[in-house]
Amino acid sequence: MSLWGGVRMHMSACACTLMSYLAAVLLKQFIKEHWQEDEENFVHPVVSPPEKVVIRQLLLPSLNDPHRKIRTAIGMGIASIAQYDWPEGWPELLPFLLNLISDRGNRDGVHGALRCLALLSSDLDDTVVPKLVPSLFPHLHTIISSPHLYENSLRAKALSIVHSCISVLGSMSGVYKAETSSLMMPMFSSLMEQFSVILQSPVQSEEPDDWSIRMEVLKCLLQSVQNIPSLPVTQFSVILPPLWQTFVSSLKVYQKACIEGGEDSHAVRYDSDGGEKSLESFVIQLLEFLITMVGNARLAELVGGNIKELVYYTIAFQQMTEEQVRTWSLDANQYVADEDDVTYSCRVSGCLLLEEIINAYGEEGIDAIIVASQNRFHESREAKVAGSADWWKLREATLFAFASISEQLLEAKASGVIYCDLGNLIEQMITEDMGTGVHECPFLHARVFFIVSKFRSLINQRTSEQFLYGAVQAIASDVPPPVKVGACKALSQLLPESKQDVIQPHIMGLLLSLVDLLRQASDETLHLVLETLQAAVKAGHSQSTSIEPIISPIILNVWAQHVSDPFISIDAVEVLEAIKNAPGCIRPLVSRILPTIGSILEKPKLQPIGLVAGSLDLLTMILKNAPADVVKAVFETCFNTTIQIILESDDHGEMQNATECLAAILSGGRQELLSWEGDPGHTMKKLLDVASRLLDPNLESSGSLFVGSYILQLILHYPSEMSPHTRELIAAIVRRMQSCEIAGLKSSLVVILARLVHLSAADVNQFINLMLNIPANGYGNSLTYVMSEWTKLQGEVQGAYQIKVTTTALALLLSTRNEELAKISVQGHLIKSDAGIKTRSKAKFAPDQWTLIPLPAKIFSLLADTLAEIQEQVLDEDDDNEDSDWEEVSNSDGGLPQDIIYSSTVPSNVGPSVEHLDAMAKVFDEGEDDSYDDDLTKIDPLNEIKLVDFLTAFFSNLSNNDRSLFDHLCQSLSVSQSAAVEKVLRK
Repeated sequence: MSLWGGVRMHMSACACTLMSYLAAVLLKQFIKEHWQEDEENFVHPVVSPPEKVVIRQLLLPSLNDPHRKIRTAIGMGIASIAQYDWPEGWPELLPFLLNLISDRGNRDGVHGALRCLALLSSDLDDTVVPKLVPSLFPHLHTIISSPHLYENSLRAKALSIVHSCISVLGSMSGVYKAETSSLMMPMFSSLMEQFSVILQSPVQSEEPDDWSIRMEVLKCLLQSVQNIPSLPVTQFSVILPPLWQTFVSSLKVYQKACIEGGEDSHAVRYDSDGGEKSLESFVIQLLEFLITMVGNARLAELVGGNIKELVYYTIAFQQMTEEQVRTWSLDANQYVADEDDVTYSCRVSGCLLLEEIINAYGEEGIDAIIVASQNRFHESREAKVAGSADWWKLREATLFAFASISEQLLEAKASGVIYCDLGNLIEQMITEDMGTGVHECPFLHARVFFIVSKFRSLINQRTSEQFLYGAVQAIASDVPPPVKVGACKALSQLLPESKQDVIQPHIMGLLLSLVDLLRQASDETLHLVLETLQAAVKAGHSQSTSIEPIISPIILNVWAQHVSDPFISIDAVEVLEAIKNAPGCIRPLVSRILPTIGSILEKPKLQPIGLVAGSLDLLTMILKNAPADVVKAVFETCFNTTIQIILESDDHGEMQNATECLAAILSGGRQELLSWEGDPGHTMKKLLDVASRLLDPNLESSGSLFVGSYILQLILHYPSEMSPHTRELIAAIVRRMQSCEIAGLKSSLVVILARLVHLSAADVNQFINLMLNIPANGYGNSLTYVMSEWTKLQGEVQGAYQIKVTTTALALLLSTRNEELAKISVQGHLIKSDAGIKTRSKAKFAPDQWTLIPLPAKIFSLLADTLAEIQEQVLDEDDDNEDSDWEEVSNSDGGLPQDIIYSSTVPSNVGPSVEHLDAMAKVFDEGEDDSYDDDLTKIDPLNEIKLVDFLTAFFSNLSNNDRSLFDHLCQSLSVSQSAAVEKVLRK
């Protein structure tokens, strides 16, 4: 045969293989689209039953094709069909596969059958596995236990199928404990013997198949620990010596291949099915299994005798690999990203293991970590003396380990658990390391800076100041990027606590260096530099007037370049806010910003994406706590353009930010604002036009998101001007609620209505009658609709102020005893079904059903719920000091409505106790937002209400003055609600 003829035959064979593979892939797509009519991806026509039989019969024999890719593609096709037909419609599938994997003479068939079973096993459920395991497991066990007959790649594939079966059985064990135990125990006993055999020999270098099979063993063990708690501890004690052998020997391989960067250590390897194999993935799996063992109360005792050695080796696994050194040296941005994120790496898994050791073993675990860290520190010193080029990696890993558990170590030190002088130990480590060459060991220097910021409370003040000065110098010097990263992290933590006389001489130089660094930064590093700049600006208060002209233009430029990036733009705005808050800086900053922002808002449609919304956000920041002249300057430049954006824009981000900005202008300008343009009536009309647009029922909900806070500003600042529009306002709110798609928006509208209830406190019946005369689509009137929604949403209302307003408003409504309230039925309790797990299809055809109860009973139970929540959060913290948290509330002889109205509209003359404020903050998330909403809490007298006192007065007065109504309403309370009410009545 000629050479050309041989080449043509080879090309023809390759072409046939390729065509067969492509055909198999197309078959899988064909199955997905045409096999089952009710599937989401179905495309007509459907495959007929006779055609399905033929396709299934043709596919099975192809599993022993000599070409791996074809076997894989055929297996995928079979697995796709099996999702629909197996086991009922394709009973011969499993017998065929079992027969194929038992044919030792047909290696291609064994490969194909195992690949197919592996694909099938990923979709197994609790109806199939119990039937499958008894017949399948003996065949898999034969393969796993026969290294002389089957290569490691095949044995690993068999183990992956076992892993899938254990996963399903584990998920069943909670309900079918006895059944799964009877299936698992015989299987697991024989498996543990094989696991021991696989793990007991030392890990071999450059043998990916060896890593893979061990990895599958670890995955099986991990799944067993997590999902089958009934397995006896004695089973796992057998595995410990082989597991330890794998752990220790794998470090030697990992050290040489990855940490030292041995030849081809980073080459990508693949198994026979095309799956990637990695030494690092194997080590991570090993560490993950150890984390699970240590975290298991029963198994932790088995490991307890070796925790010092476990920590000792774990620290070594946390060394930087040569690949990481290479990557991070070239890309500081990647270094920052990997440091900040919980990345998939041995370093991170090692940190998690150390944390779990402290959680499991407490003081003993902490002692083990300190001792191991000292040993590794001394070893790195010896390696340095011996001339090792990588000596610093072990030192850096030791500091990295310390930093990762800094919170636990500091807590333990504070409580007296740590008896050694931790501060001196850390100082010894970092002082010695700073003497090394910064260019020779940049990552070690970066880690030293970072650990100083973590343990600054334990380090001698003089040493801390030295490192602060060192970090300032590093920012200004020609040092490798990782060192600058570490210096920035240290400065962002150290500057807020530094003494003024220490930092002031260096602050201008530092700011200039950071600005220069800012020009070179990108992405993650940009975030870090901005964070450091913010800390530096705050630290340089006394030089603030000199800071503003230097820093502001640069930060504004960064903000403009990254305005569409929410993370970077927020960082930039926070730096500008720090400048604004510095003495003497707000007016020059505003004069710098306002002309540009004004021109942007004048022509919003011509601006790049995000610039208008970002400009409005920047203005809102400027307006926060701004002096009156600054607010007026912003008003004169941006008031009308901000209104036009709300009235004309279709961009929801722009509308939201414009609404917030306008509310901030109202908050700062208050009553005086109406006359700033000369005609108060004209200005008021503009403000009402904005409210009308935001309450338009045809506007998408997200565009109206902040309308609630805006209208509250109008109500509180301009009550007399808003009073004539109350009816139109309520009608618009109801229409907006009925078309609303966002629960948060609907809740904010409820808060407005609740505040209107308070404004009518002199005669709440008048408010009720007004609501009765306003129509609501699908309901008899607005009161019926609003109360049905309000009572459903009350539990979702967030914010201390909002909870006070809505809760007290409900009490005001109930205190009227208006007969119309009793005519309204609202959602009561969920009717529980005994039909088992509720799937999406069940939910579609049988949605949740609720009881209907009278509105007064629902309001009464909601008030009792609030009372119970406060008691749970406040009183349970200190049952011995109840009187300090709950003040006596005297009952009045007057009528109930007058008492409630009075207590809800007049500020308390007695300042709330510190304990009370702390407790309320916990219950109602006070202080979580620093937005213009805070102004509502400053000017609204309702915020002075002590909710616990208010509710105590309400229940006491109702009990004393209308006992029959009180007893009737109490019948609708749950046991916990009744207990909460009884508790306050006993006071």
